[in-house]
Amino acid sequence: MYQRTGKAAYKADLQNTLDLDKYLDHPHIFYRTIHIAGTNGKGSTSHMIASILQEAGYKVGLYTSPHLNDFRERIRVNGELCEEQFVTDFVNRHKQFFKDHKLSFFEMTVGMAFQYFKEQKVDIAVVETGLGGRLDSTNIITPIVTAITNIDKDHTAILGNTFIKIAGEKAGIIKKNIPIVIGEHRGFLKSRFRESGLQQKAPIHFIDHRTKNLPTDLKGHYQKSNVRLAVKVIELLRESKQITVSQEDIQKGLLQVAITTGLRGRYDILNLNPKIIADTAHNSAGIKLLIKQVNEELFKDLHIVLGMVSDKDAASVIKLFPKEAHYYISKPDIPRGMSTEILGKHLNSFHLRFDSFNSISQAFKAAKKRASKEDVILVTGSTFVVAEII
Repeated sequence: MYQRTGKAAYKADLQNTLDLDKYLDHPHIFYRTIHIAGTNGKGSTSHMIASILQEAGYKVGLYTSPHLNDFRERIRVNGELCEEQFVTDFVNRHKQFFKDHKLSFFEMTVGMAFQYFKEQKVDIAVVETGLGGRLDSTNIITPIVTAITNIDKDHTAILGNTFIKIAGEKAGIIKKNIPIVIGEHRGFLKSRFRESGLQQKAPIHFIDHRTKNLPTDLKGHYQKSNVRLAVKVIELLRESKQITVSQEDIQKGLLQVAITTGLRGRYDILNLNPKIIADTAHNSAGIKLLIKQVNEELFKDLHIVLGMVSDKDAASVIKLFPKEAHYYISKPDIPRGMSTEILGKHLNSFHLRFDSFNSISQAFKAAKKRASKEDVILVTGSTFVVAEII
């Protein structure tokens, strides 16, 4: 599966997903959908939208990836994890079809989510793309609105190594006559999205990054643009009379995203003395914003528990880390985890001080042992690193 093995598990067409959808009798047509893509922030934005809709009284399906500890985190209804019995029954019932069609892990999971939402009779499902957009398995839906958060270089081996190529892949979720909201602020990328919007006759809306933001319970400063995007999506649906949501629903929904939806790992404060922050940032854009906020914390010393996956451009990420921190490094416990030796070489090339460990949990224990109450411990570099300590 992609999250464990990387590019080898990626299927570059939608045929398997379309075959599964037909076999399941097109479950996603039984409810309305909202489709979210983007390099960073699509998970947070999806959870915000789901939280607001729940606050307004809708029964909301939420499909996101990857998960931290439990596979069922990917498929939720009103914040509740998909039932174990449904997962096992679904796999057992359709196992032969999966084998015959050589379905990938992600393709099966998308079909499972869409079927679960149908059986649970959700009003609306918020669907996050797994990777890219154009060829992502989720891209068989016809949503009532689509949104793209931003563009950065990630998964370049699959999506392309330029911003324009990556934007082109994300723009693949834009559908004919369906409104699209864009969070990206750079002019040349906005032009690229405008081009796709015109081709599809899709009304295109760019968020205004200067507007005053509504508060949220999610602590990351990087959530500001995600809040603006989520609110714009809701406002568009409200204006078109597709949903009934009050201003109070929007405000309350944003203030309890983590409680309502179960979102974890986004500037997640696990302890106060020392302050322990877990964040799933894993590419240069995410790490840059994360480190900027960490540097604004009051602390005596900074300890960073770090692990990465092997298909990331490690040098572009590691150069953003502070020189004065002490690093505790290990390989995340998945096949595509970057080896401690390779990660150590990258840290050496930027003259960063580090100790190596056999596991992320050992690295985390060592950081906690060394840290004083006035220190900050940051756990980051990958979703899989955060998963091992939460």
